[in-house]
Amino acid sequence: MKIIIINGPNLNLLGKREPDVYGAETFEDYFSKLQFKFKDIELEYYQSNIEGELISKIQDTGFSYDGIVLNAAAYTHTSVGIGDAIKAVETPVIEVHISNTHKREEFRHVSYISPAASGVILGFGLKSYDLAIESFLI
Repeated sequence: MKIIIINGPNLNLLGKREPDVYGAETFEDYFSKLQFKFKDIELEYYQSNIEGELISKIQDTGFSYDGIVLNAAAYTHTSVGIGDAIKAVETPVIEVHISNTHKREEFRHVSYISPAASGVILGFGLKSYDLAIESFLI
């Protein structure tokens, strides 16, 4: 099984950015733990702050991977293009958020990703990624 985690803007700053919301661990450190936990899965990780690069990565992997775990971050609430990219590919996409976006600012309650995603997991911290990966195993 081959799964890619795609993270959007500012998630490269995990561990530094608003640790009260996102925690103190870097994603790179957490990704190492995921690779150890899911040894039988070929896991890849990609992060970009640029919307078009995220769309290109969805298109590049959306016909040959078994799953995409996508945290589009702020683009979740603004990007029709990312939502359209998900609709255009065959690979199932699980939308992930570290925080519970419904407990935050009102603009974060709208997702252009959710209508195209196979499922949505939010509010479990970095464990949201574990849950998303596990969803591909059932």
